[in-house]
Amino acid sequence: MFINMKDACYRLMSMTIHYLSSFSFVGLIVAFVFCSISLSPSLLPRPIYLQALLSSFCLLAGYGLGVLLHSLWCYLQLPELKGRGRLYLQVVVVIVCVLSYLINIFYFEQWQNSVRSLMNMSEVEDASLVYMSCMSLILSALLLSLVRLIKRAFFIIRSRLVRVLPTRLANVIGVLLLSFFVFSITNDYFIKKGVEALDEIYALADATSDQGKGLPLRHGASGSSESVIKWHEIGRQGQNFASSGPTLIDLVNLYGKEAKQPLRIYVGLRSAETYDQRADLALQEMIRINAFSRSKLIIATPTGTGWLDESAVDSLEYLHAGDTAIVAMQYSYLPSWLTLLVDPSAARESSAALYRKVHEYWSALPEQERPELYLFGLSLGALAAETSVNLATIINNPIQGALFAGAPFPSSVSPRLIRNRQVDSPAWLPVIQEASMVRFTAQENQLRNNTTWHWGEIRIVYIQYASDPMVFFSLDLLNREPDWLKGERGPDVSPDLTWYPLITFMQLLFDLPMADKVPRGSSHNYSASSYIDAWIEVTQPLLLNSEVEERVRKLFYER
Repeated sequence: MFINMKDACYRLMSMTIHYLSSFSFVGLIVAFVFCSISLSPSLLPRPIYLQALLSSFCLLAGYGLGVLLHSLWCYLQLPELKGRGRLYLQVVVVIVCVLSYLINIFYFEQWQNSVRSLMNMSEVEDASLVYMSCMSLILSALLLSLVRLIKRAFFIIRSRLVRVLPTRLANVIGVLLLSFFVFSITNDYFIKKGVEALDEIYALADATSDQGKGLPLRHGASGSSESVIKWHEIGRQGQNFASSGPTLIDLVNLYGKEAKQPLRIYVGLRSAETYDQRADLALQEMIRINAFSRSKLIIATPTGTGWLDESAVDSLEYLHAGDTAIVAMQYSYLPSWLTLLVDPSAARESSAALYRKVHEYWSALPEQERPELYLFGLSLGALAAETSVNLATIINNPIQGALFAGAPFPSSVSPRLIRNRQVDSPAWLPVIQEASMVRFTAQENQLRNNTTWHWGEIRIVYIQYASDPMVFFSLDLLNREPDWLKGERGPDVSPDLTWYPLITFMQLLFDLPMADKVPRGSSHNYSASSYIDAWIEVTQPLLLNSEVEERVRKLFYER
């Protein structure tokens, strides 16, 4: 029995050595370096399972890069060390790589806790580093095996083609055929089917009402018995939005005098087939409840799931004693980060359709009698809302302003503004020209930083936190250090964060789904305080004084 166990261990060791020797030494070294660097901090703290997955992908990318570099070296017929010199160099390189990995493992928990402390999160006492390393190695082995399987498939295809075609032509056609096959399988069966499955799951969740959310009794509520919008068709997020918010009693108690019940209009994906039909429905509902009689009218574009941040909409209604109307239209069931990666066009088309419909009706009203018109968007909603405004409508009948929070990286407006900022302002808090039309702010109110600033007719405010990967992720991270890491850093960005080609790109890519899984006031989870500062600056509440403002802030602080 003992001999059998000994033989089994010997065979296992031999198989392991044989398996490892089949890999490129240079590829493994670069992979190890990439895996070590992936442990360094990025914008957000990472749970163990996500770190293991990130390290695995970095290891795979490093191995591919190492193999490519070694192949190029050999192709150029550059000299290589041989004999003992090669062996000694390999031993030294391995020792250095192992030491660097152990050092990074040692600092990993400290790095993660330093990021967590910037976001007022409790420290991690046990980072389960051994578990993370084992998980990462297993995932890496699986990914490398998959790559080698694809490589083997290429040689099989090539061996068939080379019988009837010249070798180089067979190589090219083999690569094209295999790439097409892998892309088709990945896109049609994994990505497409996966997204469809997720869409169905989120759609089912959206069709389920939260506990206690019944048909609203108020005449002015979307989905009520008198509404042109059916309650069961606006979805869970729409129901929560339509039935929540400050009541008339809340507002009267806050101001100590007469107030108004805020108006909320919401159209769900199930309410009508097309964007224009849903926009028509929204306008009909607005006319029915006399939304255009309010002093402030806000066209709000929700996030991917149809959610509107209660801190953003509630604070606006409190600041204006309920003399507001907010209209929104759902365009997706998926979370914003996933919708961004799959197809953000639905958000743009939906927002543009609603804006066109509302703005056309609003423009026909007497200028002295119509409400002030504003736009609002958070996350993917900000991307859609900022592009919904037509230049011609701005010239003829300009809106009064807009508030955009966490405008994501594919945005076509905010990145351009940041690139053209004043040169002495940081990328995470840019100053745009004379700050007369557009201003940026972060956790601390930065909207009145300069006494020489004066607003023009249109006031647009962007809220963005320096630790938000939804804002600062970009393809440029692959090969260029971003501006937001140069010079003065945001207060919530780790001083230990260092840019590395490719690796920082992958770190922020893995940060995206975690961007809103942090406490309020960090990353992509914007605080009520930021919304209050921005709404005051954009909409200029008439009834607001320092005492009322303090009460409003206290209301949200206690939530």
